[in-house]
Amino acid sequence: MAGPTTRVLAVLELLQANGQMGGAELAERLGVDRRTIRRYITALEDIGVPIVTEQGRYGGYRLVAGFKLPPMMFTDEETFAVSLGLLAASQLGLTNAAPAIASVQAKLERVMPANLKSRVRGISETTQVILPRREPSRDDRALETLTKATETMRTVGLTYHSPQHDPIERQIDPYGLVFQQGRWYAVGFCHLRGAMRSFRLDRISGVHLLSGTFIRPTRFDAADFLSESLMSWGPTHEVSLVLHIDHAASAGFENQFFYTGQFEQVEGGLLLHTRTDSFEWFAYWLAQLPFQFTILKPDGLKEALREHANHLLASCESASPYSTDTP
Repeated sequence: MAGPTTRVLAVLELLQANGQMGGAELAERLGVDRRTIRRYITALEDIGVPIVTEQGRYGGYRLVAGFKLPPMMFTDEETFAVSLGLLAASQLGLTNAAPAIASVQAKLERVMPANLKSRVRGISETTQVILPRREPSRDDRALETLTKATETMRTVGLTYHSPQHDPIERQIDPYGLVFQQGRWYAVGFCHLRGAMRSFRLDRISGVHLLSGTFIRPTRFDAADFLSESLMSWGPTHEVSLVLHIDHAASAGFENQFFYTGQFEQVEGGLLLHTRTDSFEWFAYWLAQLPFQFTILKPDGLKEALREHANHLLASCESASPYSTDTP
């Protein structure tokens, strides 16, 4: 049977998950009487949890608006997950990411016990999450606005900057957002084209909410739609290469790619067929692989990789204006 401390914390969990709850309902859920529930409420108030008590037939207990469950109740595994999430968030193109992440970390450390606080700091100091280089944004608020529109199912207006055409005004119903190949994409229904489309966020500006609303199709998967689009009509360059990795080491490796591709086991490794609309980005990604590879086609990718390699070599060979001698 759960002890008193566990039951007190269970009351906190229930109030946070359900909003206002009556004493009788709490007592039934925890298998105690209402007098015991009042003692649990007093115990929570004694440790600083703000609780509002409302009397009457429809009264009950609720947490003060804005109060959240203290991170000190995170497990080691949850702490690890949160820390990695904060590391990754700094590279996802989020508006004001750096100060926001620093603020979150400070809030977590303020309420965490010493052992978890030490682990959070250790992870941030010793662990790196390297995502593909993201494209520069035209609109720093685009991601934030589109996220809100997707959650509330609001139509948005925006200006789309196509490389082949002049900027054009669009209205879209954003069904979902996807981060892939170092870029953010908004996937949804385009009112101008009257069909589903995906939009690169680095090519849009002036994103704003409109009064119109929409209903997202049931079971719609934005990532699946984007992957199919990129494979069928999105990227313009076909790529074929052999990744020199043995069969045992290749188990599960396909799931680690940042894009959709087709793999085939061949002599000497994995044969990959995919597409890309940026030889420069693909060369940057290849340079990070921990094993050898052979580019079969196209020549444009080979040239982009040579330029990237020459850039790295030049960085190593150039004379530094800073002295490395120690006194």
